[in-house]
Amino acid sequence: MLINKFTIRVRYADTDKMQFVYNGKYLEYFEVGRTELLRASGLAYSDLENNGYQLPLIETGVRYKKPAVYDDLLEIETVIKELYSAKVHIEYIVRRLEDGAVIAEGFTDHMFIKSDTKKPTRPPKIYVDKLAPYFDK
Repeated sequence: MLINKFTIRVRYADTDKMQFVYNGKYLEYFEVGRTELLRASGLAYSDLENNGYQLPLIETGVRYKKPAVYDDLLEIETVIKELYSAKVHIEYIVRRLEDGAVIAEGFTDHMFIKSDTKKPTRPPKIYVDKLAPYFDK
């Protein structure tokens, strides 16, 4: 299992008229968590692209628990539990650091495709090699 935690501060531009973080921003927070998880494992998303692969989103879900507001420090916990599947399922928990409150929980599902053909493919060797040490323990 691969777990990473990353902190982000809520910007004023992230909030809506109610002064809460706009619901669509959580998908952006998930993206930050996902890219930072890969980076922490030694694999930048650009490395995948430079090797001819892309990882488009095929499904997502978010459950909103409590509102976050401007200037909150949020921790995005990102987890990949399975490495060798054709579908990459990633889970997220967003917590407010001040009080530990769970703000949102969700998931994203992705599928590897070849950049040139846009056809589905198995997880590439570069991905498996970088993440395998976290799963083979």
